[in-house]
Amino acid sequence: VQEEKIFAGKVLRLHVCTMEGAEWLEEVPEDTTVEKLKERCLKHCLPGSLEDPKTVTHHKLIHATSEKVLTDTKTVLEENIQDRDVLLLIKKRAPPPLPKMADVSAEEKRKQEQKAPDKDAILKATANLPARSVDRTVTHHNMRDFQTELRKILVSLIEVAQKLLALNPDAVELFKKANAMLDEDEEDRVDEIALRQLTEMGFPESRAVKALRLNHMSVTQAMEWLIEHADDPSVDAPLPGQTPAEATAEGGASSAEAAAGPSSEEGGEEAKDELTEIFKKIRRKREFRPDPRAVIALMEMGFDEKEVVDALRVNNNQQNAACEWLLGDRKPSPEDLDKGIDTNSPLFQAILENPVVQLGLTNPKTLLAFEDMLENPLNSTQWMNDPETGPVMLQISRIFQTLNRT
Repeated sequence: VQEEKIFAGKVLRLHVCTMEGAEWLEEVPEDTTVEKLKERCLKHCLPGSLEDPKTVTHHKLIHATSEKVLTDTKTVLEENIQDRDVLLLIKKRAPPPLPKMADVSAEEKRKQEQKAPDKDAILKATANLPARSVDRTVTHHNMRDFQTELRKILVSLIEVAQKLLALNPDAVELFKKANAMLDEDEEDRVDEIALRQLTEMGFPESRAVKALRLNHMSVTQAMEWLIEHADDPSVDAPLPGQTPAEATAEGGASSAEAAAGPSSEEGGEEAKDELTEIFKKIRRKREFRPDPRAVIALMEMGFDEKEVVDALRVNNNQQNAACEWLLGDRKPSPEDLDKGIDTNSPLFQAILENPVVQLGLTNPKTLLAFEDMLENPLNSTQWMNDPETGPVMLQISRIFQTLNRT
C-alpha cells in the first residue's frame, strides 16, 4: 500500500453545473484548492480553453446553498464544502470599457453647462441691466401697511354698517340673535367637569376658574399652579386685562335694558336706542382680550399693566413683539388703532362702490366679523373662510392691492 494513499485527504463528490445547463460529478480531495478545482471543471466543459491563462481568472465557482463566491487561494476544506454539495461555474462579467477621452470631455462639458452660475458669472451676465433700488423690506412694509390700513377701513365700515342696519326693521331681532350667539362663545366658558374636579379637591371656585383659564383648561397644570401659588397674596386677584365683576354687572344691566322691547309710545326712537345698546354690548364682548400669561410675563419685567395690555393689543397678543414695542418708540399708539380711514379717499370710495361690499354691509354677520377682526386680528382667517363674510374681505383686499400698485 502506497504511503500517499494512506494519508490522503477525504475525497468529496461535488455536483458542478454551468449556466448552459451542463452538469457532472467531480471527485476531489478536500485539500484541493478552488483554483485547481476550477481548472478541472473548465477542462471538462471547455476542452482546450486552458491554453489561455486568463480563462481561469475569468470564471468563478459559487456555492449554490450559501450563494458564496469561492476564493481561488483557499482549499475546498477551508471553504467548508461538504460531500454532495452543488457548485456553479459562471463566467465573470466583463468590466465596462474605459470611456474615451472625447467622451470624457463631452461629459465634463455637459456637467459644466448644467452647473448653477456662481456670483461672478451672475454679476457679469447682469452688468448691463439697469439698476433698481429694490429693498426686501418693501414687501414686508407693504404687508404691514395693509394691516394698518385694514384696521382703519374696518373702523369706518363699522360706522357705515351700523347706519345701514339701523334702517332695517328686523335689525333689533337680528342683533338679539347675534348677541345670543356671542353669549355661547366657547372662549368665555369654563370646563364644568374640570372645575368640579378642582373644587372637589378643596380649591375655591374662583381660584380654580382662574387657574383653568391660565392653563388652557388643563386640570393637571391648573392643580400644579394652584399648589405653587397657594401662599401668593395675589392668587385671588382677577386676571390682568379681564373685565372685572363690576363691568359684568353693568353688562348684565345693559343687557336687561336691551332685552326690554321698545315701548308702544316711542317705537322708532326706542328701537334705535335698543339697537345702540345692543351694538355697545356686542362691542364689549368683542373687546380685546390679552393673553394672561403674556401679561404676567411682561409685568414681571417691570411694565405697568395698562401699558402691557396696550402693547399686546397693538401687537396682536404676540409677547415678543409687545416687548419690543414697550422698549421701542411705541408706534403705532393704541389711539391710532381707533382712527378710521378718510371717508373721502379714493380707496374708501372704491370699497363702498363695490357691489359685494354693499351687499355685505346689510348683513349683521359682516358687522360682527368687522368687530371681531378689529379687536382680535388673529381671527381674520376664520372670517376669510366664512362663505358670507369671506367674499367681502376678499374684495376689500383686492381693491387695496389694486389702488396701492397704481
